[in-house]
Amino acid sequence: MKYSSQAVAKPYFIAAIGLFVGQILFGIIMGLQYVIGDFMFPEIPFNVARMVHTNLLIVWLLFGFMGSAYYMIPEESQTELYSPKLAMLLFWVFLVAGALTIVGYLAVPYARLAELTGNELLPTMGREFLEQPTITKIGIVIVALGFIFNVGMTVLRGRKTVISMVMMIGLIGLAVFFLFSFYNPHNIVLDKMFWWWVVHLWVEGVWELILGSILAFTLIKITGVDREVIEKWLYVIIAMALITGLLGTGHHFFFIGTPEYWLWIGSVFSAMEPIPFFMMTLFAFNMVNKRRRQHPNRVATLWALGTGVMAFLGAGVWGFLHTLAPVNFYTHGTQITAAHGHMAFYGAYVMIVLTMISYAMPMLNGREAANSNKSQVVEMWGFWLMTVSMVFITLFLTGAGILQVYLQRYSETPLPFMAVQDQISMFYWLREAAGVIFLIGLFTYIASFFVKGEEARLTAAENVVSR
Repeated sequence: MKYSSQAVAKPYFIAAIGLFVGQILFGIIMGLQYVIGDFMFPEIPFNVARMVHTNLLIVWLLFGFMGSAYYMIPEESQTELYSPKLAMLLFWVFLVAGALTIVGYLAVPYARLAELTGNELLPTMGREFLEQPTITKIGIVIVALGFIFNVGMTVLRGRKTVISMVMMIGLIGLAVFFLFSFYNPHNIVLDKMFWWWVVHLWVEGVWELILGSILAFTLIKITGVDREVIEKWLYVIIAMALITGLLGTGHHFFFIGTPEYWLWIGSVFSAMEPIPFFMMTLFAFNMVNKRRRQHPNRVATLWALGTGVMAFLGAGVWGFLHTLAPVNFYTHGTQITAAHGHMAFYGAYVMIVLTMISYAMPMLNGREAANSNKSQVVEMWGFWLMTVSMVFITLFLTGAGILQVYLQRYSETPLPFMAVQDQISMFYWLREAAGVIFLIGLFTYIASFFVKGEEARLTAAENVVSR
């Protein structure tokens, strides 16, 4: 590490991986509940398992983003973090609040949890992905403000770079758009509109800025390509991400009671949303091809390239498949949506956090640049097991979705929802098997950090870091 305060990133990364394991375990429980309806009922009903699965995804990615910022910003700013003590205080506040929320989901009925946490004073609970009690949401806001203050002060007193500025805009946007989770109008159309201002404008808006800045930082470090070249690519990518992502929110407004013009706005701009992800793929491969050094951390390079490819496939291609209004009329709310969601989240956000952990953790553990070659081979096995199994999860869900659309919505004799679920159960079993392989891949990834071996080192020429 260049700066001792970068060490605060380590507990954030460890917490992120721990919560990631929990997320996948609950995903496997849910997968079985699709085909064995009373599996673990009444201890863990399906609605509770789903809440825990999706909430853990959000929380562990936030831990990953925060850890990435705490590692990146001191290096980009060429100064120590403003307050490592504040970073550790916020870590424990966020971790304890998140853990208590998950325990609340599992320990008491959701309606009772709402009563216990004073939801009637400021009703915010009950909406998908935003099920957190109001008191937890307030805690998230406090943690976010303290975090932005900490990294913001670091940036202000040090060097200003394009990468740190893009990261800061993304983090501030993350905090601002989360505030709409407190807005709970009585009109259900307005409620759904502003709900998407959190969910969509996070994952298809400001999170893409965070993704782009982490990818750019990592590529500078592992390729040695001139900063100016990478920053020019980053400018174009984030511009396209914001142009398409902001108005692309309209693809969620098709059938919720909004004016008809959203059918056109949503279709046109969301059809362009694959463009920044395609550019990100070109960016990653182009920079690696132009690299001026062979960095010993080969597996971090693999994760960076994988991020570009899988984000383009999941967020770009699978998003485009069902984003046009005439198509979405039949596909919305089916397993096609689930297929897109799984690969998009994995490709765009899971993989970029794992990229940063793969790059930074060896140095956080006291190594010069990378884990041993033996460790990296094990980690590559984890990469391929998780990535290939996610491809199959997506394909199985896509098959289930196409059959579901035909049998339930397009056929001349449409079948009821539950009858269709029985017809597509084979795809659910296949998805479950792929999910188990994904979990094995995740454990392999974790195990790689404990594999001993001779440290892979930078050569004298490679030791000059590109600025």
